[in-house]
Amino acid sequence: MSANSLPEGAVMWHSLEVNKALDLLESNADSGLTPPEIEQRFQKYGPNELEEHGGRSTWEILLDQFKNIMLLMLIGVALISGFLDAVAWQAGQLKPGEVPFKDTIAIMAIVILNGILGYVQESRAEKALAALKQLASPLVRVLRGGRLEEIAAKELVPGDVMLLEAGMQIAADGRLIEQSNLQIRESALTGEAEAVNKQATLLLPEDTSLGDRLNLVFQGTEVVQGRAKVLVTNTGMKTELGKIAAMLQAVESEPTPLQQRMTQLGNVLVTGSLILVAIVVIGGVIQARGFSNIQDLLEVSLSMAVAVVPEGLPAVITVTLALGTQRMVRHNALIRKLPAVETLGSVTTICSDKTGTLTQNKMVVQSIYTNDHAFRVTGEGYAPTGDFQLNEQKIPVDEYPEIPALLVACAVCNDAVLQKEKGEWAILGDPTEGALVTLAGKAGIERDQWNSKLPRVGEFPFSSERKRMSVIAQIESIATGEPSTAVDPAIAGFVNSEPYLMFTKGSPELILARCTEIYLGTNSAPLSEAQRTQILAANDQMASKGLRVLGFAYKPLAEIPPEGSDEASEKSLVWLGLVGMLDAPRPEVRAAVQECRDAGIRPVMITGDHQLTARAIAVDLGIAQEGDRVLTGQELQRMSDQELEENVDLVSIYARVAPEHKLRIVQALQRRGRFVAMTGDGVNDAPALKQADIGIAMGITGTDVSKEASDMVLLDDNFATIVAATKEGRVVYTNIRRFIKYILGSNIGEVLTIAAAPLLGLGGVPLTPLQILWMNLVTDGLPALALAVEPPEPDVMKRPPFSPRESIFARGLGSYMIRIGIVFAIITIILMQWAYYHSQAVVGPGLSPERWKTMVFTSLCIAQMGHAIAIRSNNRLTIEVNPFSNIFVLAAVIVTTILQLMLIYVPPLRGFFGTYWLPPTELAICIGFSALMFVWIELEKLFFRFMGKKSV
Repeated sequence: MSANSLPEGAVMWHSLEVNKALDLLESNADSGLTPPEIEQRFQKYGPNELEEHGGRSTWEILLDQFKNIMLLMLIGVALISGFLDAVAWQAGQLKPGEVPFKDTIAIMAIVILNGILGYVQESRAEKALAALKQLASPLVRVLRGGRLEEIAAKELVPGDVMLLEAGMQIAADGRLIEQSNLQIRESALTGEAEAVNKQATLLLPEDTSLGDRLNLVFQGTEVVQGRAKVLVTNTGMKTELGKIAAMLQAVESEPTPLQQRMTQLGNVLVTGSLILVAIVVIGGVIQARGFSNIQDLLEVSLSMAVAVVPEGLPAVITVTLALGTQRMVRHNALIRKLPAVETLGSVTTICSDKTGTLTQNKMVVQSIYTNDHAFRVTGEGYAPTGDFQLNEQKIPVDEYPEIPALLVACAVCNDAVLQKEKGEWAILGDPTEGALVTLAGKAGIERDQWNSKLPRVGEFPFSSERKRMSVIAQIESIATGEPSTAVDPAIAGFVNSEPYLMFTKGSPELILARCTEIYLGTNSAPLSEAQRTQILAANDQMASKGLRVLGFAYKPLAEIPPEGSDEASEKSLVWLGLVGMLDAPRPEVRAAVQECRDAGIRPVMITGDHQLTARAIAVDLGIAQEGDRVLTGQELQRMSDQELEENVDLVSIYARVAPEHKLRIVQALQRRGRFVAMTGDGVNDAPALKQADIGIAMGITGTDVSKEASDMVLLDDNFATIVAATKEGRVVYTNIRRFIKYILGSNIGEVLTIAAAPLLGLGGVPLTPLQILWMNLVTDGLPALALAVEPPEPDVMKRPPFSPRESIFARGLGSYMIRIGIVFAIITIILMQWAYYHSQAVVGPGLSPERWKTMVFTSLCIAQMGHAIAIRSNNRLTIEVNPFSNIFVLAAVIVTTILQLMLIYVPPLRGFFGTYWLPPTELAICIGFSALMFVWIELEKLFFRFMGKKSV
């Protein structure tokens, strides 16, 4: 036998009989594979583990940081500056006390710091694959060569016979050979919370969905109870988990809008700087009619290059995003990737799960139907308090005997436990069963009491194929020989001479089909066709309101039915009634949906629930309107990508959708130019979360895989939290634009001032690279950080999202920077011209003729303080803004001004930064010229207000 004879391609194992599957894999159910067969197959299929493809190594990530065009220019500046210092040092041209290479060292320190900052942000390698790998069991028990062995999971091969028992993680996909009471939790793979009952003997259609393949087991799922023998059919990347891993790795991460804008900004700044340098050098050479002043021109060029690069900008952006993450955590949104903070502000579409996100994940019974009466039930959550109403009037339950009878069935045919913890009612168990226990409690029927009156002696458990559950209870009063009057009135009509009662609940249509009688008042009567029609109509009416409906019945039994006799026992039942429950919307979500609408963001519901339920909840919350189309997973499956793309803007409700459909929905929206936030919690959601512009994992119900694939984790699984985080993202983006205007307006002014000096025939460069670094990092940096925490504008969620593809210079920001930069330069050049000739004329002890450079340096720095105060609002005058609404700006201006004065009046700092002492009158002149910048910006606001326009 050769491993090459084994089946290739996708085999529908769930549609094959066990023996056929064994024949295909040439295996034996009793002895497994032989050692030679195992060796051959291991050579062909490789180890049973998930493979990692692509991705960057640590060194590649680090090197990529130094490919940034602005950092490359700074590196070039540092090298040329170092070369000039080396030449001057060699020639003995350094001034007394001057430290060689200080500019080079300072620039390279900034380059390295920015590189490390970028590396830290990007080096958080994707851990989704690692989380997937953790789902696989490290050890597995197999039959090999007729012997039971325990091997490492990675050694499994197709054809192995694997033994399972409760508590095990399943290590590979397989076809059940035999099983006993086997239940497997597949929530990590399918998103379904309930454990699935597996059956080896089933044969299923080829198009059966993954969650309904009850004769298969899957890697990464968990055995809850029972045991089984399994034929391994797929290992490694061929498993369902492996397919998800492949999808996850196929999704390419796109740069965020902020990263794209910063790249664009760098390209524009560097290109503009190089053009300006060329103009200055050529102009200088022409002016000098030769290359006699080439060293001075090179020094000017170096200063201009340093001035154009906003060295402090990466740090300011990183800190701004970090502060944004802290604020979001206070709103229960945990940001995993820093750029996602700003990206949230660009979201145009939010695709949300229903259960637990839009709803409370607390089923609450809202109506019951018995004996042709529809009763309304009041109350919220799991608190067993509320009323029963008929025609809007409160009614005593005892006057309608059918109600207590139905509620006893709700309490007894149930596995949930209602308890009070820290003053709050909570459920241990399934939310649906919890709602039934709560319902019974509202009528004083407590499950604990009825467990003693009707102790459980047997059951037929719920399964997805049966769609029903039955509990066999012993009537304690009959079992102990008490008189019939001792039977509780609530079930007196049930009881005859039989000692047992079977209560059955499940799909109303299926339960009703098994009923021959109906419970009326205090006894049963034959069930007529008219009554069946009425009950089914009531069921449809409840379902149309979005309620999940269960049917209840009972049957007296003379003895406990044997295990496996459910089909025969669950016949000739007596109908009790319908119970309709709703997973109620979260109270805060309706307002959050409206806020989305006001902000130009379209909310979309994606759920695995029935389309009627989905529509009712969506309409109630304002996500959709009556009559809007609901697209089901089955319809979506039949659509081509082109058809889906044509429909995706028209559909706000997706029902009966499998997790794998989410990826197609995201891609279709993105092809339409939408910027998508997508929620998810299961392993199958991970590819869609990674594909989305913002992937949002559930913090409470989410798997580790979904969290690692996401950009953000909802700590409270609440839709309103997404909206709050989106608002914070908009605030962060607005503040980033604000301090970019602030920083780059100054930088343009610096560049133009430096360029003007040689063209005006002034002696030397007004600013050294070290002084420019000081301005860019400290004078610009501290106020920029303060501007990063500016409170939101009142209309931040009253406007549509700005296009995520808009340029960083869009909406007038580019023209603002150029305009302010030119004004900045004109003011400073006028001062520089005056200061140059003044410092040459006014000399004396302690007064250097070079102090004009310090006056230019000081004026530029202090002018930025006025700029910082004025730029807090785009349209309101400074006197209209509360100075204490952002106390950090005030503090930054004061601290930065003091630091700047220290550079002039503290000798060691003066020596290191190459500044000169200024007399008080000259300092006052610098401050006066600097104030003109503040005055200009305020006048601009008045002008725009007069013209009826908004400033940027």
